[in-house]
Amino acid sequence: MEKTIITTGKTVDLAIEAALAQLGLDRDSVSVQIITREKSGFLGIGNQPAKVEVTYEAPDPEPEKPRVALSSASRSKPKAKPVAAQPAPAPVAPKAEPKPVVKTEPKPVAPKAPAEPKVYAPAEAGSVEEKIEKFLKGLLEHMGSDAVPHAWKEEGNTYKVEFEGSDLGYLIGRRGDTLDALQHLANYSVGRTVEGHIRINVDAEDYRAKREDSLSRYARKKAQQVLKARRRTTLEPMNAYERHVIHAALQDMDNITTHSTGTEPNRRVVIEYVR
Repeated sequence: MEKTIITTGKTVDLAIEAALAQLGLDRDSVSVQIITREKSGFLGIGNQPAKVEVTYEAPDPEPEKPRVALSSASRSKPKAKPVAAQPAPAPVAPKAEPKPVVKTEPKPVAPKAPAEPKVYAPAEAGSVEEKIEKFLKGLLEHMGSDAVPHAWKEEGNTYKVEFEGSDLGYLIGRRGDTLDALQHLANYSVGRTVEGHIRINVDAEDYRAKREDSLSRYARKKAQQVLKARRRTTLEPMNAYERHVIHAALQDMDNITTHSTGTEPNRRVVIEYVR
């Protein structure tokens, strides 16, 4: 069963946080409709808080069982049950001899072969791949990481980099923000030392593919909520790459349109119902 609550706050984000705290839910479990945005007024006069309407799914209440009313006479004097005539005992047939149980040995399960480690070709001396690896290796050493970068050329002027090591979660960061920073620095620093325009994509433990799949599933879930409620919802702030994944995942969905609103780094995707 779908329910809604209305909360206020100094900003839209604070109003949403107030609703989430009240419901004990996370941002992915609700749809948000902005009723009014905050207004600062003039010299503190005419301030107006932001107001949002939050829609969430609540479990349906269980129907109450009907109660049978008893008269006072029925409650005070229980009815006597008629005594049925006891039938004659039936003859007991002799028990059949139990069949012997034949135990079968479980089939041995072959152990899974460990995944073979990836083999990376060494970068040629003086190549763009070597420049990328040297730059990122020096950057990782300053960060206290012993991960090793491996670079290779893909289509056109695009280069892929994959880290190998034991502390890759630290290099990925929250929602890939550390990977994004390393990728930005590599594109800026190495791109200045080579001819033409190049694009460097940095990854670790296939995080980019996993994140893209997670975002696509999240986008479809939110779009279904929009179709059901027939009202738009605004997602949390995302970077340009994540917003592109959301737009691409919903571009062919009927009665759904998407656009971005706000300014970096708080730019968000809006999923909207259209007839």
